[in-house]
Amino acid sequence: MSSRASRPLDEEGRTYHLGLRPGDVSKYVLLPGEVERAGRIAASWDESHLVSQRREYVTYTGTYRGVKVSVTSTGIGGPAAAIAVEELLDVGADTFIRVGTTGAIQDFIDLGDLVIPIASVRMDGTTYQYVPPGYPAVASYEVVQALVEAAEELGARYHIGITASTDSFFVGQGRPGHGGYMPGWSRHLIEELRQERVLNFEMETGTIFTLSSVYGARAGAVLAVVAQRVRDEFRAHAGEEVAIKVANEAVKILAEWDQVKERQGKAYLYPSLLSGWAPGRGQRP
Repeated sequence: MSSRASRPLDEEGRTYHLGLRPGDVSKYVLLPGEVERAGRIAASWDESHLVSQRREYVTYTGTYRGVKVSVTSTGIGGPAAAIAVEELLDVGADTFIRVGTTGAIQDFIDLGDLVIPIASVRMDGTTYQYVPPGYPAVASYEVVQALVEAAEELGARYHIGITASTDSFFVGQGRPGHGGYMPGWSRHLIEELRQERVLNFEMETGTIFTLSSVYGARAGAVLAVVAQRVRDEFRAHAGEEVAIKVANEAVKILAEWDQVKERQGKAYLYPSLLSGWAPGRGQRP
């Protein structure tokens, strides 16, 4: 089977990188960076099955508390995340929640805390292939609200604010490169971002937010703090299980809110529309 070079498919008509067809995934897709975390997310659902595994991209689809949900690992960085978002949109997804890890740069944030970004400083290269410098990388307010609702329901410690998304884990985040290499601009990066009240560093959120805005999709993120850059602390996997639980609950909440909007004939969510709603119970009579 041949396909267009501008939008390539494999021999079976699946998306070239992710190996997906329409119907393979839910409209709600969780986006961890690493393959292993995608498996842990799928294992936390009521049921799941492996849909596809290619390169850094592994996709599972299943159900969580009665809601169809999918997870796709994106790999590291904006270029890989952009491919995932593009191809997931092609097969019917429209709501994305990044479930990732992060390094905090504010001293009031502790290891194991969660960061729920409302926007990202675009310190990457991928988004500049899509939009000009002044275009903002912002989360969907509905997804942010669902993540906050879920975090509150689960008693998680979280922070809301602006993240910085970079293309470099080392020099681009104010860490010395090999042999201590560190250009001048990198030496003062953390101090400048702290003054601007940026909360953290990570590598994919800005791309996911930007592409979702460009294509009319919804996006949010919940990030587990595994590094505290101010105190030079690190603990692998700190807060990850909590982040997974919050993301799963947020999908359930979003599904309920989407049903409320559909019943009321509304395109957007607003507080009084939810006056009869309660978590896990949907719309009360």
